[in-house]
Amino acid sequence: METTFPRLLLRHAAQRPADAAMREKEYGIWQTLSWGDLAGLVRHLACGLHLAGLRRGEHMVVVGANRPRLYATMLAAQSLGAIPVPLYQDAVAAECAFPINNADVRFAFAEDQEQVDKLLEVRTQCPQLAAIFFDNPRGLRHYREPGLQALDTLIEAGRTFDAKNPDAFRAEVDKGHPDDVGAMFFTSGTTGSPKGVVHTHRTLLDRAKAGADFDKLGPREEVLAYLPPAWIGQNIFSYAQWLCCGYVVNCPESAATVTIDLKEIGPTYYFAPPRIFEGLLTSVMIRMEDASAIKRWMFHGFMNVARRVGLAMRAGKPVGVLDRLQYGLGNLLVYGPLRNNLGMSRVRVAYTAGEAIGPDLFAFYRAIGINLKQLYGSTETAVFVCMQPDHQVHSDTVGVPIDGVEIEVSDTGEILVRSPGLLKEYYKNPAATAEVRTSDGWYRTGDAGFFDAQGHLKIIDRAKDVGRLADGSMFAPKYIENKLKFFPYIKEAVAVGDRRDIVCVLLNIDFEAVGNWAERHNLPYAGYTDLAQKPEVYGLMKDCVEKVNADLAADEKLAGSQIHRFLVLHKELDADDGELTRTNKVRRGFIAERYQLLLTALYAGKTEQYIDTVVKYEDGRSGSVSATLKIMDANTYAPVRAAA
Repeated sequence: METTFPRLLLRHAAQRPADAAMREKEYGIWQTLSWGDLAGLVRHLACGLHLAGLRRGEHMVVVGANRPRLYATMLAAQSLGAIPVPLYQDAVAAECAFPINNADVRFAFAEDQEQVDKLLEVRTQCPQLAAIFFDNPRGLRHYREPGLQALDTLIEAGRTFDAKNPDAFRAEVDKGHPDDVGAMFFTSGTTGSPKGVVHTHRTLLDRAKAGADFDKLGPREEVLAYLPPAWIGQNIFSYAQWLCCGYVVNCPESAATVTIDLKEIGPTYYFAPPRIFEGLLTSVMIRMEDASAIKRWMFHGFMNVARRVGLAMRAGKPVGVLDRLQYGLGNLLVYGPLRNNLGMSRVRVAYTAGEAIGPDLFAFYRAIGINLKQLYGSTETAVFVCMQPDHQVHSDTVGVPIDGVEIEVSDTGEILVRSPGLLKEYYKNPAATAEVRTSDGWYRTGDAGFFDAQGHLKIIDRAKDVGRLADGSMFAPKYIENKLKFFPYIKEAVAVGDRRDIVCVLLNIDFEAVGNWAERHNLPYAGYTDLAQKPEVYGLMKDCVEKVNADLAADEKLAGSQIHRFLVLHKELDADDGELTRTNKVRRGFIAERYQLLLTALYAGKTEQYIDTVVKYEDGRSGSVSATLKIMDANTYAPVRAAA
């Protein structure tokens, strides 16, 4: 697109100044910010930042939850030709130091006291961090740190400057070019230090528009912005596409109120990783297990109709009159109220990405009338590479290449992408840039996959993670892990087996789902560690593992990857402990090193192993969790041969 983010803002403000641009829930009441008011706020913020010394080409960190003034600060920085760098608001202080130093950051926006404290903590490591502007003043009244200033003070200074220099803001915006750097996003760092992914206004807006055109998005859409702004998925859906389409972005009051806010807003366009959809379905199934017998009978009966009829209707297949009547009755009694309870009664398009989604989970949402689809992309591709057209939706593929995208599959099975949305570079890392970008413009995704007969892309695993067992059988850990996580009782799984004789897994239970199951079975427990090691819970896990083995036995390529042994970890894998990234991806190398004692026990044939693990709490303190973990064998099955 031949434009920039600030120019799009000013266009909306000129064409429809009174229309809603954003809403924020504060003290239980939704407050609306119009396009005209937002443009005024950005104008004054930009002038204030100019007075403070922010210059073209500089980076500015923004850290906090989705808030109108966070987005306005990003737009203000871009108006001056500066580059916003969103960081994860749940990252610990030490994680903020690398991106601040790597990007030579002098200016930062912090949402509240928590974020200010983190930035102040790393200031000794980042001496160039001169100014921190905070939005919410609660708890900060007596802070006297140099360079710490309320955003309101910055806005007032900018308003005064703007009154005296009315042409200055527009002159700065007009200097901007689509090929200027628009934003930088740091990768999750699964294998080392995060890398700064540099994107221009053109790359981000081109892919945002391509995605919007694909699903005919317009200004009437309603979106709930509840995922971290530092994740490019959230940034594309509630920032880039927001400015492309001009729809309304709604910011929840807090993470705790997202479910309630979702119901109140009733978004028409919704995006969430599979983990969110899994959590919503788990809560539904828990409530149904506690419901009366007649409600359970009605729910399961109509869900059988939905799976048979609803999926066919979603696929555009012909459906008989009697089936339509049954589905209509189910919609009145079950599906409609369920969609409303989930906050998805108005959803026209819903997407999931980031991880594979289970076929049963996928089918559930589509069966009850939610147009849930999958897409494929990454931070480096500005998200949109492949998307699923309506009536061509399959749980085991990620759709077709969208406008402007070319895809090739290399001789090794790696997916290569050429697109107008590719990253400009990894910041200050030419070696890493050269590794992923070829001289003729292809991006090496690192994913292994292939096209099916219908031209839809199918992802197997990360190419580097696909290995071989000692007997030469293919080992795709992510594929196995995703199958395990399809069960509501399993929250996380880590499969091990590359160059080994057998596959073993480390499991995390879903504490809410297993806790509810334990209560219904009159099984007392004293907390996560106690519940995880109950023999009855191991029996539940064994049943899930063996169902996965039965599925694997039917897969010619992966029949040898069946799980022979497993254990349930005594603690949840946690980003604060370095076991997961901030986007909840497993850090395999770190886990293999940290739990080497358990892996040795699994492969040595032991039946139990004592372990003591250091953990970090949210307040920064350290502690330890210890337990004697049981190790259990699982039944495996003979490969199922396809009929000749």
